[in-house]
Amino acid sequence: MNFTRWSARLPGTQRRTAAAQAAKGTKVRQPSGSQTGASGTVPAARGESGRTDAGHGEPHGGDTGRGERNGPKQGRAGRSRRGGPEGADPELPGAIEALTVHHLLGQVPALVAVVHGPDHRIAYVNDAYAEVFGPRRGGEPARTALPELDELGLLPLMDQVLRSGRPRTVKSRRVAPAHGPRSTAYYTFTCTPIPAAGGGGVLIFAADVTDQVESAERVRSSERRQREAAVTLQRSLLPQELEQPDELRVAATYQPGGTDAAVGGDWYDVITLGAGRTAVVIGDVMGRGVRAAAVMGQLRTAVRAYARLDLPPHEVLQLLDGLASEIDASQIATCVYAVHDPSEGRLYYASAGHLPILVRAADGSVQSASDPTGPPLGTGGWLHTSGSLALEEGATALLYTDGLVERRDADIDEGLAVLERAFAGATGPPEVVCDRMLRALRITAEHDDDVAVLVLQHPERTGHDAELFRGASLDLLGGKEAAPRARAFASGVLSSWRFSTEVQDLGVLAASELVANSLQHGTPPMRLRLRRTDRRLIVEVTDGDDHLPRRRRADPVDEAGRGISIVATVASSWGSRRTQGGGKAVWCEFALPAGS
Repeated sequence: MNFTRWSARLPGTQRRTAAAQAAKGTKVRQPSGSQTGASGTVPAARGESGRTDAGHGEPHGGDTGRGERNGPKQGRAGRSRRGGPEGADPELPGAIEALTVHHLLGQVPALVAVVHGPDHRIAYVNDAYAEVFGPRRGGEPARTALPELDELGLLPLMDQVLRSGRPRTVKSRRVAPAHGPRSTAYYTFTCTPIPAAGGGGVLIFAADVTDQVESAERVRSSERRQREAAVTLQRSLLPQELEQPDELRVAATYQPGGTDAAVGGDWYDVITLGAGRTAVVIGDVMGRGVRAAAVMGQLRTAVRAYARLDLPPHEVLQLLDGLASEIDASQIATCVYAVHDPSEGRLYYASAGHLPILVRAADGSVQSASDPTGPPLGTGGWLHTSGSLALEEGATALLYTDGLVERRDADIDEGLAVLERAFAGATGPPEVVCDRMLRALRITAEHDDDVAVLVLQHPERTGHDAELFRGASLDLLGGKEAAPRARAFASGVLSSWRFSTEVQDLGVLAASELVANSLQHGTPPMRLRLRRTDRRLIVEVTDGDDHLPRRRRADPVDEAGRGISIVATVASSWGSRRTQGGGKAVWCEFALPAGS
């Protein structure tokens, strides 16, 4: 509501106005028909018969109704259009309208400077500016008189503002005040054009944002610490050093995504199973942050436990599926679990919603293990199945998470196609292949998703290395007469491999006991396998019965039941597992002395 306009209707308002003007020595024009009091003449009160028009000085002839209608017009006639002294509140001697621009800008706590002309000569700086940068003399060009603006790179911006007539702002510029308690401060500078004759000028307004910048830096520092803690947790849950199997060369890499604290749940692992076999696993827990990392850690621990049972890949995933639901029903994870058997030269695998394994043969051709697959872990109600791929000497297998190939602006099939082309030409040791995959898919520190890559190679061996990695097998046909043939076969093979007499004797003893146990409790087909690496001798017997043997204490009167106990005593380790096509395999290992 316009109180200046409507206050004319209030009784006594005109008297107070006249008294105030009289106190200032201003001559007050009195309308005709006004009344005179003891203190001088004052306008007639509203509603009296002697009412006159303030704009024309003519009486209304006592028409009180018309006088009421003209009341607002009198208020507008006595008010300046531009809000000058006539429109000021007469009861405020220091009216705002009377203040100069310099006085107003001097009260502003922000830094203010006014320059004019193409050289930006100083026209004015307020006290706040002088307190920070020191006093400045007027009329001098900004390049020499305001060096702080030149150091901040604002002079070209001021030229642009002067030419375009549009304001420009630069945020959070760091300055070193010449005075004041702070050694470093941050200001946001706004340059506003001032249209004027002689080329115009520029108003520089600098707001102190040091508190905001420092607060934002504290937040960023806290986020960095949280992210470092999350990444440390993530890396601590991954294997600190990969197991290196005898038959394979293995390397892996993990790249946390982005710069935020929400790391993902990618993981990988390598597990030696015995009998020269190796299990590898890679997975990705959906979601991000410490919660996903915690679920990942539990799944990785469970995989290692289930792997020690030497179960087929699909059975391991079946157990993981139930466990994932128990750990956190709201979390799901993708996973691929694979087992390499060097005796067969194959990679057996099962996938739970994970991206396919890629295998590059020695000739450079790439094969994708697209089937079989199942839903992610934690969904339940699905029977997983196993598949296999050839992984012979000279072949390389690649396991990875979706962060390697998935992009927000492209279909995932495009990323898989790029990966296959890059993998087809990736040669060298596994570490080099990992790095080449990251570079080919343009994975940098700013990538927005976690990436895990696992590479395993079955290297070709020639010369002396080929002598250290050998295998031989014998089908056990017939009945009990197969036992002496097995002992003779083992003795001849171990002798040809130039083992010491002690190792030969232990190997023949283990082969004899395992064959005898299989002949007594197993069913055909039966086979004896002997395999050596540069570090161990492996003796394995397979048959068609899936009943796994167990070690037991035989009584003194028992004539049988001591075969597995003898093997467990003389060998470095032993174990048994069910085979893919049905049946079982029982094996033992002997650690070889260096130089054997």
